[in-house]
Amino acid sequence: MRILITGGAGFIGSNLALALVAAGHEVAVLDSLSPQIHGERPEQSALFNSIQGRVNFIAGSVVDEASWLRALEGQEAVIHLAAETGTGQSMYEIKRYADVNVGGTAPLLNLLARGKGTVRKVVVASSRALYGEGKYQSVDGPIYPGARRAEDLEKGRFDLYCPKTGQPLTLVATDEESKIHPSSVYGITKQTQEQLVMTVCPTLGIAATALRYQNVYGPGQSLSNPYTGILSIFSTRILHGKSINVFEDGKESRDFVYIDDVVQATIAALLKSEADGQIFGIGSGVATSVHTAAKTLTEKFQRDVPISVTGAFRLGDIRHNFADLTKARRLLGFQPAVDFETGISRFVQWVLGQPLQTDGYERSLEELKRKGLMRG
Repeated sequence: MRILITGGAGFIGSNLALALVAAGHEVAVLDSLSPQIHGERPEQSALFNSIQGRVNFIAGSVVDEASWLRALEGQEAVIHLAAETGTGQSMYEIKRYADVNVGGTAPLLNLLARGKGTVRKVVVASSRALYGEGKYQSVDGPIYPGARRAEDLEKGRFDLYCPKTGQPLTLVATDEESKIHPSSVYGITKQTQEQLVMTVCPTLGIAATALRYQNVYGPGQSLSNPYTGILSIFSTRILHGKSINVFEDGKESRDFVYIDDVVQATIAALLKSEADGQIFGIGSGVATSVHTAAKTLTEKFQRDVPISVTGAFRLGDIRHNFADLTKARRLLGFQPAVDFETGISRFVQWVLGQPLQTDGYERSLEELKRKGLMRG
């Protein structure tokens, strides 16, 4: 199959491109080589170099219709990964996130609606950020809490509470039928992006699938981007001998899913007709606390750096969310093969073989504080 991957020089995209090439597919990549992901000399980035000479690389931006027109020529499928990512940054870089995530999807659909290209299927990378605070159980059944209030967070009330009893709610896995109510600009843009693809493509006779990724990690992840990927951020700080500052009470959790599992899920979504018209949550199906993640990293790196639970919080952050994989198992045959302990070990070994990156984390926090989004 002839496949176009947007953002194909990025973390997920490059791994996916190499897997598809190894399986005998012809892959083209459309990527702008953003310095936030690839560094100040993006043409020298390891991610870009990993695909050079193995794919048809097209330098361009998804917000530019002319770039899309060049990239779509002869393609049978599009895997649309290109996006701005980062919950915190999205809350003050609003236009940029809307321009890329929404404005970078509209040209694709516009061209397809005008009969341009030979595309038969589109797979769009969506996000667990659509769910906001995710799914919980109350005395009356499932409940989907709204965004947490700043006044509660300032008092250290980080958990979600039952409006009837006042007791903490019980976290359960978030399935695809859960309420859509993002609590960040990033989540809103991914919701719109997903809905555009899933609404327009069927009217054009083009199959479409959306994958709501959880927190993807593993070898190849950007170690220089201080705005997203807490495992990379923590790793860089550990190797600099700096303390790790964990927000809230450290008990907030994420569903960390290993890159190889995400690649396999994405390929299944592309190739299986059962995925057509469907939306899937893709994760490990396991919630891991941020404090546990930080502690595991220090142990794997064998570096004795302090872990400070600060009580600080970012507006727009969620407390918990992990994926219900029932649908993905049934229709995609998806079963995560790499558990957190194994995945972190592989990730750490890869990090140790990379050049030490500049730690820009504190600068990113200062930006949040100046915008009033980081408190405590």
